[in-house]
Amino acid sequence: MDAFINTLDQALRTVFASHHAARPNPCAGMATVQMSETERKEAGALMRVNHVGEVCAQALYASQALATRNPHLRQHFLHASAEETDHLAWTEARLQDLGARPSLLNPLWYAGAFGLGYLAGKLGGDAISLGFVVETERQVEAHLQSHLNRLPQADLASRAVVAQMKTDEAQHAADAQKAGAKPLPSPIPEAMRWAASVMTTVAHHI
Repeated sequence: MDAFINTLDQALRTVFASHHAARPNPCAGMATVQMSETERKEAGALMRVNHVGEVCAQALYASQALATRNPHLRQHFLHASAEETDHLAWTEARLQDLGARPSLLNPLWYAGAFGLGYLAGKLGGDAISLGFVVETERQVEAHLQSHLNRLPQADLASRAVVAQMKTDEAQHAADAQKAGAKPLPSPIPEAMRWAASVMTTVAHHI
């Protein structure tokens, strides 16, 4: 019951509360650069998608921590989740600076990601759960690189945030690999890419 209450509390905080990073914001101290209205809107939409990705990351790690019976692996997931909280705070701050809002569907994104993470942990076991982390982080890393290519050149602040997030995601994938990740069966990564494509397309607008 305690685990359920803590998980529910984390879900509500992730979706509805403001967040504070433990590490300095990568764009701290950067001068504000003028952008056109079109550039500002595009940057806001891209950072909204990135914010959704961090909401989903919180859900995945929370569900996998709940699913595992291995206390060391649980701590691994919780540590990664804490770093993802930094990302959540940084993207949230950029949305505010750009005059953009988070996705209205964040509760839905969280619920879907939580369900996937819990199923991976319970049905596949710890090795598949870690494999799910590896594949997720690799896809997120590629997605962030695409955003670095699409963000307005003038938006140095958003680019700094996304670059640091990309570095962290690569490290999370490497850590999961070292912890004993097992490759996912071939249809699953493709299904994950399809689901991510739907999410990013919808979140860009809603």
